[in-house]
Amino acid sequence: MTNAMMKNILVERLQRERWNIVYDHTNFQLRIESKVSGKGITISLPPIISKWEEKKEKAIDEVVYNVEEALKAMEEPQKLGGKEKHIFPVLRSTSFPTETKDGKKLIFDEHTAETRIYFALDLGTSYRLIDRDFAIQENWSEERIKEVARFNVRSLKVEIKEDDVAENHFYFINTNDGYDASRVLNESLLEKIQSTIKGTMVVAIPHQDVLIIGDICNEQGYKIVGHMAMQFFTEGRVPITALPFLYENKELEPIFVLVNNKLK
Repeated sequence: MTNAMMKNILVERLQRERWNIVYDHTNFQLRIESKVSGKGITISLPPIISKWEEKKEKAIDEVVYNVEEALKAMEEPQKLGGKEKHIFPVLRSTSFPTETKDGKKLIFDEHTAETRIYFALDLGTSYRLIDRDFAIQENWSEERIKEVARFNVRSLKVEIKEDDVAENHFYFINTNDGYDASRVLNESLLEKIQSTIKGTMVVAIPHQDVLIIGDICNEQGYKIVGHMAMQFFTEGRVPITALPFLYENKELEPIFVLVNNKLK
């Protein structure tokens, strides 16, 4: 399926009297905005096409549902007060905008050369990235928002699936709650897994809904984790980075897995 074909399908499915839809031909993105709130959501077509090739119509249904829920939430009044347990950090690439479409500056922290940490108010089936104006309106300091978010991410349940490939051991966190990648900020989790590592600890956060940790024991392992990260990155609803990271001294350092299997 081409980007043009997917665009036509989604435009037809997402037609609403109260919404405006604009197509970005350069980046293959659809922007759907509520006429009521003036806010909206941008969706990238290539990852949806990848999912469609696997799930067919179910992939389209998921996109429509997510857009409907997100815009519905945007049309309702939102508060931080009383929502302390619903504030979380979310990982995004460094190419992600630092302000909203209407010019409001988002609250964020630098993370790695490839990633930033933004902060979100969970709305149930969607979430709102927190901007400075919203924080001021609610009389919350940026420091308080960041502190609460980091505390909350440590409280998320962690369910790990494990697999061995070519003598390398891999851990997968994929609960699909929107904060799987955010769990990389749970330092105690990373330290606990590191205590079991026999080779080199490698971490991948290819998209929002997965965290991959590898115990890499040979050169083949680097190639495997590189391929995993790229595959998940291209399939993710909210891609972050296709580069894996070395985890050493509580720091993440991006690594490049080259075609000749050497590391740069």
